[in-house]
Amino acid sequence: MSNGEIHQIHTISDLHRFNQIAPPEHPLISLLDYGQIHPPVENNSLKWVQKFYSISLKRNVLGKYRYGQQSYDFDEGLMTFFAPDQVISVELVDSDRTTHKPSGWILAVHPDFLFGTSLAQTIKKYRFFNYSVREALFLSEKEEDIIKGIFKNVKTEYQANLDNFSQQIIVSQLELLLSYSERFYQRQFLTRKVANHQILDTVESLLESHFDGDIANKGLPSVHDIAQKLNLTPEYLSAMLKGLTGQTTQQHIHNALIDRAKIKLSTTDLSVSEIAYDLGFEHSQSFSKLFKSKTRQTPLEFRMSFN
Repeated sequence: MSNGEIHQIHTISDLHRFNQIAPPEHPLISLLDYGQIHPPVENNSLKWVQKFYSISLKRNVLGKYRYGQQSYDFDEGLMTFFAPDQVISVELVDSDRTTHKPSGWILAVHPDFLFGTSLAQTIKKYRFFNYSVREALFLSEKEEDIIKGIFKNVKTEYQANLDNFSQQIIVSQLELLLSYSERFYQRQFLTRKVANHQILDTVESLLESHFDGDIANKGLPSVHDIAQKLNLTPEYLSAMLKGLTGQTTQQHIHNALIDRAKIKLSTTDLSVSEIAYDLGFEHSQSFSKLFKSKTRQTPLEFRMSFN
């Protein structure tokens, strides 16, 4: 393997071969012992794309992970959630192999296993599979026992003699697993309200600074630009702001813009076109449309209400 080569892992059987363990007992779902896997690491690095979901519960994780283009933080967390067709990479240091004794489980579920069930579509709504989440989920001892219990139930069921009920029983366990995980992630993010409020303050300061400057030459602020200044992904920032305020980053941008427009409309004699240009719009029609959608008044109607 050349440095930087991306392994393509298409099936659960491929996953077992890749990690040098015995073939799976079921072709579409498997629970792997994390302490027993031996992936083909060369030059202390490994990169792969998998065609299935994986939900992991790991201790003493080897190496530094990246999910997409973002680093993935395992410092306090135990659980991770990776979706199909995403690039995953890990960088190891020599000491990892001697000082760490990895343990835990990796539950791999191929999308074909979910075919014909409600989870085939609803699994996509869980945001913790996305690149936007960049940290492992922390679990208390009690929560960890709950997850381990569900893993055990899944394995027991696919190891049994399969019948017409097997798929739905396993899917029900997977839905329970995801519901608990969503609850635990919500708890984890709620404990960060202070930090999130600081991010919100920074977003508002960035918008204020932007609209205080020469907006006509800079153009309208974008979600991507604001997220980049905060070293966050746009998806993560919007999700965090929505959880805190009920509004996405784009909505915060629009609110700041409308506030500035109201000031200009009520305190200056500038035309609507001039105000639109000053706020970074190329076309005044776009400004007027946005203003009315947010205030239920046209810019001129708003101005007239002050006369």
